[in-house]
Amino acid sequence: MADTVTSLSIADSRTYSISELAREFGITPRALRFYEDKDMLHPARDGMTRVYSHRDRARVTIIVRLKRLGLPLADIREILDLYGLDDDQRAQMRMSRIKFQNQIKELESQREDIEMALQELHRGLEWLDSNLSKVGPAAGDAEDVKAYEAVARRQLNDA
Repeated sequence: MADTVTSLSIADSRTYSISELAREFGITPRALRFYEDKDMLHPARDGMTRVYSHRDRARVTIIVRLKRLGLPLADIREILDLYGLDDDQRAQMRMSRIKFQNQIKELESQREDIEMALQELHRGLEWLDSNLSKVGPAAGDAEDVKAYEAVARRQLNDA
């Protein structure tokens, strides 16, 4: 049991540089500074150097995951702000549940819009193909194809 406590306290005391966190999460240092400006991260300072704690790293994990789900930063910040309450994270989980439900509704609506747009585009392609086959090739189409092929060959040879 003492080993577990020791390893937890060592993990809790580990610090990270801005470049380490950026690299680990596949984001830019500028993004981390932006989250700090939005009061979502609170790194310590060693002179001009930002020093991120284990807690900051955990917050970046949450930010990146929730952003990937499409949640706005304002919603993510609300969720993060509830973390410190002494309620076994009940408020944070309730708020997360509401935000997740809202995001599901938004994404389902977007999916419907995308499905309708795809159907319209497929119908448009069918109409265009049908009409193009009726009118046949234009007199200059064969020459245009030859000119395009010549340009493409030159570019391939130059590469």
